[in-house]
Amino acid sequence: MIDWSGYITLILQGAFVTLELTIMASILAVIMAFVAGLSRVSKYFPIRALATAYIEFFRGTSVFVQLFWAYFVLPFAGIELTPLQAGVSALGLNAGAYGAEVVRGAIKAIGRDQREACVALNLSRSQAMRHVIIPQAIPLILPTFGNLAIELLKGTAVVSLISLSDLTFQAQVVRAQTGSTLVPFGTILLIYFLMALAISYGMRWIEGRATRGLDGMRT
Repeated sequence: MIDWSGYITLILQGAFVTLELTIMASILAVIMAFVAGLSRVSKYFPIRALATAYIEFFRGTSVFVQLFWAYFVLPFAGIELTPLQAGVSALGLNAGAYGAEVVRGAIKAIGRDQREACVALNLSRSQAMRHVIIPQAIPLILPTFGNLAIELLKGTAVVSLISLSDLTFQAQVVRAQTGSTLVPFGTILLIYFLMALAISYGMRWIEGRATRGLDGMRT
């Protein structure tokens, strides 16, 4: 008879690592999405070119390869990353590249009348972005950002390949020690689902908060 209490503890420890990785990578992804997305609509060509290069590179290459580069190749250049740092970097930069196009599209979707109103109010480009354009773009961005966050959560499983003790890694350890596949992988399936559900409801709540007060801005 297998005593599952210790093994479930291992899986819960993996869940904490997965949660930590998801939160940290999501923060990096949001930062990079806004930096690159805003840079894509810059009036300066070098800034647009750098943002485009970043977006196309990280969207056009596999996150597996990016993770391996961060953990196994960068040390040859003198940059040593822990498994957690490598996972956060690869996942955050990859998701940020996709998020950047979401930000750019949302900004472009703001009506011309809003931009003309900014000109009429004699707002500078940065003031218009900060006070008018971006606040109205946020509700357009959030639903897709929620989907990206869930995809990022599921993508954290790749870090098990560099021996980071996340959910998937710990499930593999439990399977190897007990010979059971159903219990460990059934457990992490449920945990991933509950985490994704929490992200979904959390983003809906944030979206509701973000839309308050915008009706008056648009009229």
